[in-house]
Amino acid sequence: MNNKLNILVTGANGQLGNECRTLAAARTDAHFIFTDVAELSITDEAAINAMFSKNNFDYCINAAAYTAVDAAENDIEMSRAINATAVGYLAKACNKYNCKLIHISTDYVFDGENEFGYKEEDKTAPINVYGITKLEGEQLAFENNAQTIVIRTSWVYSFHGKNFVKTMMRLMQEKEEINVVADQIGKPTYAADLASAIFNIIFSSSTFITGIFNYSNQGVISWFDFATAIKEIGGYACKINPIPSSAYPVPAKRPHYSILLTDKIETTYNIHIPHWKDSLEKCMQLLK
Repeated sequence: MNNKLNILVTGANGQLGNECRTLAAARTDAHFIFTDVAELSITDEAAINAMFSKNNFDYCINAAAYTAVDAAENDIEMSRAINATAVGYLAKACNKYNCKLIHISTDYVFDGENEFGYKEEDKTAPINVYGITKLEGEQLAFENNAQTIVIRTSWVYSFHGKNFVKTMMRLMQEKEEINVVADQIGKPTYAADLASAIFNIIFSSSTFITGIFNYSNQGVISWFDFATAIKEIGGYACKINPIPSSAYPVPAKRPHYSILLTDKIETTYNIHIPHWKDSLEKCMQLLK
């Protein structure tokens, strides 16, 4: 008899998807199907249904998203299709085929006016298209499948894909000085740590407790602080100048305080969350 769990991971070529793939390689108690847009377009409801009817999934980890925050301002239709409508399709299929959904969301569902940090039940008020469509996705997930966990995360980086850490490492080797925003405060998330937390929920928990959970590494910093730590760990000589957000205009408004409080996931699922600096050192070690 096959007691292996059957797990679908969407957005497999993204930062989190790749980290899930790394962890999956060590698991003999589960069968994984990793898809990105080439294997499964999550905006195609018929394709999702075909995928679910063929495979008896126990879990779906939806790591797919439209994450180009500035581009989303002018590409509302595509942002909504991927971040909202598609989540509804996945949740419906999960419901129909008795599959648990773990959907990844964002701190951008908040306006960033609360400097003390956000709990899961705090009032949402997104200030850009990306945040608006991600919030719609959360709502569609719960509306269409009772067996859903939404994990909100922030400032994600990893060995894979494009991210702040890799950009800073490159710029610090190329330039003598750079400017980095110092008045946006938040919590970085190492995608490998988030993947580990998701696997903990699936493999180490006796019960699947639904709802919204926050996950980011411990410690609160600005982007300038983050860049300064990257400089220190990498031993770069580049000068970093702190600048206000107003000096670096971008199409999408960013929350000023993006602090996700993580007590709920820690206590509910007995998850230990590393400090951001320890995780940054780990990631940079791999990148070097």
